[in-house]
Amino acid sequence: MRKYVNSHSGRAFGDRIWIIPFFASLLIFITLFMTAMFGLFSSPSGGEQLPFDIISFSKSEDSSGYFVEADLKRSLERNGASEMGLPRLAYLISGTKGDSHRMMRTLQAVYHPRNQYVLHLDLEAPPRERLELAASVKADPTFREVDNVRVMAQSNLVTYKGPTMIACTLQAISILLKESSEWDWFINLSASDYPLVTQDDLLYVFSNLSRNLNFIEHMQITGWKLNQRAKPIIIDPGLYLSKKSDIAWTTQRRSLPTSFKLFTGSAWVMLTRQFVEYCIWGWDNLPRTILMYYTNFISSPEGYFHTVICNTQEFRHTAISHDLHFIAWDNPPKQHPISLSMKDFDKMVKSKAPFARKFAKDDPVLDKIDRELLGRTNRFAPGAWCVGSSANGADPCSVRGNDSVFSPGPRAERLQELFQTLLSEEFRKKQCA
Repeated sequence: MRKYVNSHSGRAFGDRIWIIPFFASLLIFITLFMTAMFGLFSSPSGGEQLPFDIISFSKSEDSSGYFVEADLKRSLERNGASEMGLPRLAYLISGTKGDSHRMMRTLQAVYHPRNQYVLHLDLEAPPRERLELAASVKADPTFREVDNVRVMAQSNLVTYKGPTMIACTLQAISILLKESSEWDWFINLSASDYPLVTQDDLLYVFSNLSRNLNFIEHMQITGWKLNQRAKPIIIDPGLYLSKKSDIAWTTQRRSLPTSFKLFTGSAWVMLTRQFVEYCIWGWDNLPRTILMYYTNFISSPEGYFHTVICNTQEFRHTAISHDLHFIAWDNPPKQHPISLSMKDFDKMVKSKAPFARKFAKDDPVLDKIDRELLGRTNRFAPGAWCVGSSANGADPCSVRGNDSVFSPGPRAERLQELFQTLLSEEFRKKQCA
């Protein structure tokens, strides 16, 4: 019996052993709490600064400001707000086997010292052609002086129906962001694209536009198109093979996404630096989630950026549904647009668009565009930055002047008319709808 009682008494004493530490901890907690309260709501005597920062909970009830994602967003917003000078553009010009000369022609037609340029010849082009393209860029005295044209050393295999084109585009954007943050819009062109306005025209008009406008033709996928486009699963061999082949279709089908809506549109875009930074950083993970979804989606370039921007509250109101291209289609439209020629010249002009596609290699209409729309007789479409003599057929752009001065021509007025329509309240009601 005594053994039992002693054991019971010991356990009872042990059960009460927590009382002393509990009251000690409570006393310390009350002391610290009162100290913190007095520190928050009373100013330090003598103006002496505390050795640490105290978060003031009276500023806002929103806790989003205490996370790193909010810091990233604020940083990007500050960068965008600070760029209030004249605009700068960043171009990706892409091509495949046999396109190097066409790429150089397009580059020279859209060149301006203020801008940044990345050229990408895909893996189908032989190494010799890529080396020739790089040598042509290196040999140009203006490119060498300004140092704003780069040829991607890593060639990617691009299957235009699959996600490899998006992967290549994101890589080019990353390079452009790494090389310079002093640009405002990203534009992707192919070797079969060509400008219908000079860069002076384009930069002059965009100097009067808000820097948060994204030009991306888009529409929501609904009805039968959802079953036809979203449920099939494809495999892009370009993700794991070194030679191009067509996409492979699987027998499996998937359910429709419920956490985001699907949008589609033109693969040719003009996107703000803030938006493409968001696609690269992806602080809320949505761009990466959608990128993984589009890995097995037919014609990913016609849906990835469109779905990201229209499912992001921060950017959806900035999407203007126009790709800034004149493109002609068959009726009913086929998979690829019609190759433009002389008979389409007047339609191009009337469209007021700054770019057109697609053009066959060295089509005579390109010479007509150079002559009548761009005033291009030498390497570059002339601008106010070209201050050399043009006597005896000399290249006025061989002498570089102030690239912050623009000399817009009559095409700039037509371009302004286009943007007046695009920015009208009636037109903007259609965005992300």
